[in-house]
Amino acid sequence: MNSAAFYLAPLTEVLAEELCRWRYEPPYDIYNWPSWPDMLAREEEFADPLIRAAQYRAVLTCAGELVGFVQLFPLAGVTRLGLGLRPDLCGKGYGAQLARTAALAALRCNPGDEVDLEVRKDNVRARRAYEKAGFRLSDEYERMTPAGPAAFYCMVFAGHGGAIACETRRN
Repeated sequence: MNSAAFYLAPLTEVLAEELCRWRYEPPYDIYNWPSWPDMLAREEEFADPLIRAAQYRAVLTCAGELVGFVQLFPLAGVTRLGLGLRPDLCGKGYGAQLARTAALAALRCNPGDEVDLEVRKDNVRARRAYEKAGFRLSDEYERMTPAGPAAFYCMVFAGHGGAIACETRRN
């Protein structure tokens, strides 16, 4: 990747469809999205234009390359993050930067909110990236997933210091 700085932009339908083509290798294949036609048929997540506009952002390099997505899910006094990094970039050190970019954007949008995320306990790679980004463990629990019950950590963003190279761009 030529540029290491990320920014958030609207998640267009074209970019949303691209996310559905991303394929993660096992054991991370549980994060694969259904096909775009299936998502559209069910109006699921970012296939619903209202949810996509309100909650989802594309993560781009300063050169405009799609590298991930962010969901900014509103809860009472909390913005919960959902994150996805392009499969070929996973395990290469970009996860912390993506998580930090997302957390700082969430704080700009809702400065009074706490920013948190959920991570499966067995996803050690993601948990380490989130810790590097400034998230700290706050809770652990089990909850249902499409594949059945799974154990999760809740992590809260505590690393407010520092800056990112590209500000969130608003269109």
